[in-house]
Amino acid sequence: MAVHETIVLLAILAGVVGILALLVRLRGELRDGDDIDTDRLSAAIGETWRTMGLERTVGQLETHANEMRQFHGDITQLLRTPQQRGEFGEQQLDVLLSDHLPPAMYGIREQVVGGKTPDAHIDSAAGSICIDSKFPLDNYERYLEADSDAERAQYARAFGTDVERQLDTIADNYVRPTEGTTDFAFAFIPSESVYYHLVREEYDLLREYTKRGVQVVSPLTLGHKLELVKADVQAQKLSEQAEEILDQLERLGATFEDVEDEWETLYRHIRNAKNKADDVEGKYDRLRAEFDRIDQPSMEE
Repeated sequence: MAVHETIVLLAILAGVVGILALLVRLRGELRDGDDIDTDRLSAAIGETWRTMGLERTVGQLETHANEMRQFHGDITQLLRTPQQRGEFGEQQLDVLLSDHLPPAMYGIREQVVGGKTPDAHIDSAAGSICIDSKFPLDNYERYLEADSDAERAQYARAFGTDVERQLDTIADNYVRPTEGTTDFAFAFIPSESVYYHLVREEYDLLREYTKRGVQVVSPLTLGHKLELVKADVQAQKLSEQAEEILDQLERLGATFEDVEDEWETLYRHIRNAKNKADDVEGKYDRLRAEFDRIDQPSMEE
């Protein structure tokens, strides 16, 4: 169901709620057997309508519905030409990437591999993830506007062929692990309705190209994948930091062992010196005692 149709239904629901509230109020005022005064009833309805602010609410909902119809018409018109579709897709990509990733992790319209320039790319732990947002929608529009089942089937097949051709191009240009890309690339569809049409009607085709490394994504599903890519990069950085700390600990351990060896050698020398000093001191004490004995003869002598 379209968004503006939903808003109109909400307006109708608000009116129904107002009428129910009015009936509850009248039930309290009218007694069994009383005649209904139409003027009184009209006044009560008007008062209830004003008290609940339903007139203003319905007016606001109608304004929003008109704005949504205008927005929907603008988007539909925007997606009709390939150039405008490409620009619209690139803008959506830029917004999604800036919302989910730091600026250093991605680039827009930059040459990445083999002279090819994807609409965007992500610098991941496993290599560059290329993103292509160019998608053929002419036959999809004809499919939606077809008057008969036969025409719809014809344009659905033609749209499937267009999709297959585009996915082939993405696989050839942007899935090149030996040249620095990851083993997959993203085919970005800037429309949830088109994406779910493909999931529903071309599931086997999407699964075949997933095996070749091309993942078809919508704005919603790409957002989830970007979070996974960011988490993987952060985990890789933490792993690198852990390895660097381990290397530093190993170097510190080796240095400590060297210091320990030098300290043992020094301690051995100090111990030997102390033993030598004790020996010399003992000899000195004995020599001094002998000298004192000779220098100071006893009284008997």
